[in-house]
Amino acid sequence: MTAVPPAPHSITPGASTGTSPGTGPVRLGPGAHAALRPDVRATIDGGFWAERRGVNAEVSIPQGPDRLAESGAIENLRRAASRSTGGFEGMPFQDSDLHKWLEAAAWQLGDPALPPARAAELAARVSEFAELLAAAQEDSGYLNSYYQVAKPDVPHFTELHWGHELYTAGHLIQAAVAHHRTTGSGELLDVARRFADHIEASSLDSVCGHPEIETALVELARETGERRYTELARGFIDRHGGGLPPLDRPGIGRPGYFQDHAPVREVTAVTGHSVRQLYLLAGAADVATETGEPELRAAVERLWTEMTARQTYLTGGIGAHHKDEAFGHPYELPNDRAYTETCAAIASVQFSWRMALLTGEAKYGDLIERTLYNGVLCGVSLSGDRYLYDNPLHVRDGHAEQEGATERRVPWFRCACCPPNLMRLFASLPHYLASVSPDGGELQIHQYATGTLATGPTGAHAERAVTVETDYPWDGRVAVTVDRTGDTPWTLALRVPHWAADGGWTLNGAENASFGDGWLRVTRTWTAGETVVLDLALAPRLTLADPRVDAARGCVAIERGPLVHCVESLDHPGLALDDLVLDTGAPLATAPRPDLLGGVTVVTATARTRARPEAGGWWPYRPAADGTPAPAGDPVTLTAIPYYAWANRDSGAMRVWLPTDA
Repeated sequence: MTAVPPAPHSITPGASTGTSPGTGPVRLGPGAHAALRPDVRATIDGGFWAERRGVNAEVSIPQGPDRLAESGAIENLRRAASRSTGGFEGMPFQDSDLHKWLEAAAWQLGDPALPPARAAELAARVSEFAELLAAAQEDSGYLNSYYQVAKPDVPHFTELHWGHELYTAGHLIQAAVAHHRTTGSGELLDVARRFADHIEASSLDSVCGHPEIETALVELARETGERRYTELARGFIDRHGGGLPPLDRPGIGRPGYFQDHAPVREVTAVTGHSVRQLYLLAGAADVATETGEPELRAAVERLWTEMTARQTYLTGGIGAHHKDEAFGHPYELPNDRAYTETCAAIASVQFSWRMALLTGEAKYGDLIERTLYNGVLCGVSLSGDRYLYDNPLHVRDGHAEQEGATERRVPWFRCACCPPNLMRLFASLPHYLASVSPDGGELQIHQYATGTLATGPTGAHAERAVTVETDYPWDGRVAVTVDRTGDTPWTLALRVPHWAADGGWTLNGAENASFGDGWLRVTRTWTAGETVVLDLALAPRLTLADPRVDAARGCVAIERGPLVHCVESLDHPGLALDDLVLDTGAPLATAPRPDLLGGVTVVTATARTRARPEAGGWWPYRPAADGTPAPAGDPVTLTAIPYYAWANRDSGAMRVWLPTDA
């Protein structure tokens, strides 16, 4: 393979650095065809997300290097740096765990609330690993410890079905971009660019079995100003639909699993491995944003809509099948066998954010909110040191005993994609809060958290800054105070969640306000010190599933605001959750519980015990009209906790969907 000589790389003047507005995972090019731009400096200073991000910064990220060392990821790279072969530990994509941790650390370094001593310690670890990666990199620019150590005789990029070479490179690129954006340092970026240039020079006519490189290359183009990286990403997307050669064993690695069964622009439904699918669509959305290609834009809009309408759980979780970690058939959403991998929920957030910027539509922020609070947050323990890989919506009575009563959460995984993925999302979370219109005339707030939002001067508009104060999701009051503004009128746009859109909100300071398409817009010439208060009604509610979702037919779920709730057996000693039938005629009530699960608001409901047939029979089925009475017994009170907090105590049964009849 032709070697690419190392070359010094310079950053195009005007490319983003740590001082640029909107420092985060997505930084649109100057000519992007997007309705919104993420050019907002944001902080999260208090409340719910500050607490969760604090645990991420103080527990999860600092533990990362030790976990990576235990897994063999660090030693693999040391062997590659010393040009040793043999003795590789872990999965073929083991390097990517370090790359994701590096990205998390880089975003954390950009947090102004990080104490100086902690920042210095974290920066030193990042530099240590950057030096290790530079030492492990071959003269050609190639860098992948699995192939350098375990398979040195295998030509590069010839095992693209399962080798994850481009996938791993993508995570390296994203880490390097994050590090450059927050610190201005090019030590990681130079490594990543040399690898990207090597990939370009290799003139591949195939695709990676695990998409990820596409979105990373577009971001590298945005960071460096070199459009050739976007074109390289576009080429990979264009080759899907026949980009991988057939495998030798029939039935192993079906094309749909890799999203290689049809061209991206022609696909009508999401399919195959969920994380692969959503990383590919995130990259396609990035390419559509930068190129303005209408056919590719139509494809990502169509596939997001199909996914959300027919293949997404109430929690925002994605992926119905344990086999292949894959999407199921339309409306196939089993609860106890739900896979809903944590990484798939994270990928959904990344895809939806790109769609929100591309289109300006509020529905994408709705799904981000639902997924963050439920499908993502459940993936890490309240203590920040234990994780879930899959996230079911139902654990049956007796299941824990059959599994030996082992804890569901573990400190790390052999396939450890989820923990550092959570770390990088939470570290970069301020980036997902707000955006601004290209002409600067409108500031949109997509997600609500206590903190600050600021934009630079744009067009005819001067710098603007607002402070947000809220106890969301426990309280629906969101106060937005203007701190800095010019003398030109501009619009403050507040997303009204879909569950509150039908009269579930009020606004103080509503002069010159309008509501439509999920956005509440207030336009005026603002004065520093003005405050607008949005109140979202957080009354608990019962939710029905589409009747085509067999697993939830005859059931309801309890929600309050953005939070899906569940019941755990630990809160109901002596009761079998699978025997309970919810009384939908009884009122729901809420109660703050500062003593429970780090402080939550629970929802209480009324249920009755389902009458069981006489025990001891050899056959669990009976005629439909055999006279068995409907729910019997005295009413019992159910305590429903937020779903994100389940599995943080002893093992036991859990349900999200509750039956309403016998």
